Amino acid sequence: MAKQKIMKEFFLLFAVICSSVSSDEWKATVVKSIDALVGSCVVVPCSFSHTGGNLPSSRLRGIWHEKNDKKSNIYHEDPILIKDDFKGRTKMLGELGQNNCTLEITQIRIHDNGPFCFQVELVRTENNDPTKDKFSFVEDCVELNMITEPPKPTLIQPKTATQGEPYIVTCSVIHTCPTHVPKLTWNMDSTKVIVHHKDIKHGNWETQSILTVIPEEKDDNREITCTAEFNGGLKSPETFTLHVKRIENCNHIIIPAVVGIGTALLFGIFCIFMEKKYNMWNRLSRLSRR
Repeated sequence: MAKQKIMKEFFLLFAVICSSVSSDEWKATVVKSIDALVGSCVVVPCSFSHTGGNLPSSRLRGIWHEKNDKKSNIYHEDPILIKDDFKGRTKMLGELGQNNCTLEITQIRIHDNGPFCFQVELVRTENNDPTKDKFSFVEDCVELNMITEPPKPTLIQPKTATQGEPYIVTCSVIHTCPTHVPKLTWNMDSTKVIVHHKDIKHGNWETQSILTVIPEEKDDNREITCTAEFNGGLKSPETFTLHVKRIENCNHIIIPAVVGIGTALLFGIFCIFMEKKYNMWNRLSRLSRR
């Protein structure tokens, strides 16, 4: 079985090498552009394929380089071959054997705009000896759109809250670094919070925080703030004013009515008592005259 596997990989590798110079054999899917927040991080989704089929990661080497200079590597498995500006800041997240060439760049700097291209190299042996068989996807490069200010969160909430009833507020923010997602926090009790992370495609992700509160009368006109904290420490808040609708209290009607009815009832009883007393006095008075 081991020999068959080795032979299979050999013939597959041979077929790939023989056709490696043909762009028709290689395909890559890389976003053309993606936002990158200066001081934070970005993850560039990337995948590739070859008509000869998949090879194990041990037979492949992935490199990211500047489009205008294939020797200017921003990522290489050998750190010595990485440009000084990018050393310690880039990492391949995907498995090459699964055709995943996704790249992470951290500590984004204003000059990291690119464009950057992925290059795959084929190796013949398990010890990863370099070869001249390689292909650069220079037609499928990514350019970073540098953002210097963190994006503001988006708040979705009903216009009015009702006193004593659940009130739900949703805070969301778009980002491009799923390996270090933004942290969303509230300026009030956030024990009843649900957090979601969603891939919205093309390298964009959404982090969402759903807050549920039970507002009281004292919360009327209170400011509620959701703050997004991004990798690198940058923060961006968004605020709205809470308006609480009071539940109508009928005590101001019921209590006076009860008091009035009670007073009338007591007065009626008093009148009946006095009438009976008066009638009895009259009867006694007539008897005494006889």
